[in-house]
Amino acid sequence: MRRSTACALIFALLLPAGFSSAADTIQQSPDERFYAANQAYREARFADAARGYEALIHDGWQTGGLYFNLGNAYVKMGQPGRAILHYERARNLIPRDPDLMHNLEFARDRLVDPPSEPKGPLQAVFFWLPVFSPGEVFWGFAAINALFWGIVLLRFWLSREWLHYLFMAFGVLWLVVGLSLALKWHAAANDRRAVVLVPEAGVLAGPAEGDTVLFALHAGAILEMERCEGDWTLVHLSDKKRGWIPLKQIEAIRP
Repeated sequence: MRRSTACALIFALLLPAGFSSAADTIQQSPDERFYAANQAYREARFADAARGYEALIHDGWQTGGLYFNLGNAYVKMGQPGRAILHYERARNLIPRDPDLMHNLEFARDRLVDPPSEPKGPLQAVFFWLPVFSPGEVFWGFAAINALFWGIVLLRFWLSREWLHYLFMAFGVLWLVVGLSLALKWHAAANDRRAVVLVPEAGVLAGPAEGDTVLFALHAGAILEMERCEGDWTLVHLSDKKRGWIPLKQIEAIRP
């Protein structure tokens, strides 16, 4: 269970809030609600803990620690689909967290359909991208961009050989990190992954009840959504198996 999230919630209390009304003054503050959810988790009231974490997330406190705690609560409740869903959401924000990765692997090992993460040529070249969040890549590029253009301006005033080599080095770094940022944000913007939430879901040949069942997926399976048609969505797996599944049986990792 993650406690560090409380620091972010306490800090947020110092900022102007859009829901500061007279009625809110009698309600619990976000840090109190967070500690109450943690207390429910410690007392094995996992459904109450999950409701507390979800309420905070719904109110805008979408932190990696909250998603991590919510995933832990769903593991304890025996709901692997929702556990994987929130662990994956946490991984988008805190991809290097060792506790998260340990719990995610623990949950994955117990799935009927373990998810796979195929790598293409770009993923092989930019192998470091999965260990950084989009925000980290953005701020890293912002810092390198400022230094690079600072060196460019400095070259107008100084003519030194070492400055030329520094310019070349930061130029290469600026290009690599800039491409990394573009790839990271493109991947985030086009992330169509979803998680199966029900114990077993039949993937059908068409978007209609009673159509031919092509194969079955189980809770925690990760698939890619292609397009929606009414209450159905066309999905495919990494091995290119495709079919239709009801939207109510899955949930997108990036809503």
